[in-house]
Amino acid sequence: MNPHAKLITSVSLLLGTTITISSNHWVMAWTGLEINTLAIIPLISKSHHPRAIEAAIKYFLVQAAASALILLSSTINAWYTGQWDITQMTHPISCLLLTTAIAMKLGLVPFHFWFPEALQGSPLTTALLLSTAMKFPPTTIMLLTSNSLNPTLLTAMAIASTAIGGWMGLNQTQTRKILAFSSISHLGWMAAAIAYNSKLALLAFYLYVTLTAAVFLTLNTTKALNLSTTMTSWTKAPMLNAMFMLTLLSLAGLPPLTGFLPKWLILQELTKQGMTPMGTIIAILSLLGLFFYLRLAYYSTITLPPNSTNHMKRWHMNKPTTPLIAILTSLSISLLPLSPMILTTI
Repeated sequence: MNPHAKLITSVSLLLGTTITISSNHWVMAWTGLEINTLAIIPLISKSHHPRAIEAAIKYFLVQAAASALILLSSTINAWYTGQWDITQMTHPISCLLLTTAIAMKLGLVPFHFWFPEALQGSPLTTALLLSTAMKFPPTTIMLLTSNSLNPTLLTAMAIASTAIGGWMGLNQTQTRKILAFSSISHLGWMAAAIAYNSKLALLAFYLYVTLTAAVFLTLNTTKALNLSTTMTSWTKAPMLNAMFMLTLLSLAGLPPLTGFLPKWLILQELTKQGMTPMGTIIAILSLLGLFFYLRLAYYSTITLPPNSTNHMKRWHMNKPTTPLIAILTSLSISLLPLSPMILTTI
């Protein structure tokens, strides 16, 4: 991509995110979301491959529909109440439409269909942006309007997202699609907590971003796009792959790793709020995700060459490992002992 185009795209992403998270008026929040959508599309389609063009079109159509729903819900609320303030969403129909629109923006079930396809058609760095940075503005709107969202619909989507995210990930061989369904499952956990403790949901989102960024950057370094490639990536960077296995187990939520912290706190909060059946259901459904995380960890680290693969083995690293991977991986596996300090902030 042309350096000037890349600069304009990066600045637009920062500008759109900043406008959305700092605005109190619905029109300004909508403007920031639209700038974000238009800025990420060239990054998705820059390879000019038919799959990338398809992913860009799907992403644009879904995000445009979600933005239109946000504008419609805010207009209906302003028509009946005279308020354009984001935190003053009170009309029932507006709340229902807003919950649906945010679910489409984030990729919650049943509006998840676009997300795995968009990730599969994008480069790994763009897929990282779609999974982390592009979810920050709608997550901010969700936090600001957490008291206005429809709780019944949100609970149903949280359980369905945890179930579908785990179930659909079982049959995948492409690492980007596995991480897409992993994202859907983690967003289900976040949606389960948003109605009861918005700060806890934000903490879960931050930890999810840290873990996912570490996984995507490791896969980008080893160029592992599918399971058969991850089998032979151990020979390229043994230490990196050993840490990659721990990051995957942390993403699965196994103690004593960082990923156990948000699930532990969310289950504790649901129990306090009298939602023990819901907590039990999503805890059981998370075992589906644990299976494909373990499978990916097994393929990447525990299996050693020679393996029966259909491609040439690459015995050297394509590029050096960046310090950012080391930092994110360290955070991904070692933050659980800091949980007492973290608990004081929520």
